[in-house]
Amino acid sequence: MPLQLKVPKIACASCVDTVTKAVKSVDATAKVEVDTKTKMVRVETQQPAAEIKQAIAAVGYPAA
Repeated sequence: MPLQLKVPKIACASCVDTVTKAVKSVDATAKVEVDTKTKMVRVETQQPAAEIKQAIAAVGYPAA
């Protein structure tokens, strides 16, 4: 299930790594694409959207 989230705090490669690791902690097979210019995170996952959002928020990057 594709999921698109606006994550305003994403600004650099380190942010991308942190968000990617958070998503992978919920779904190790998830595909994560992050665009630091548009602040969009696209996730291909079978996990519920709420779990993905919660994992990202837990590492300091809440979705808008």
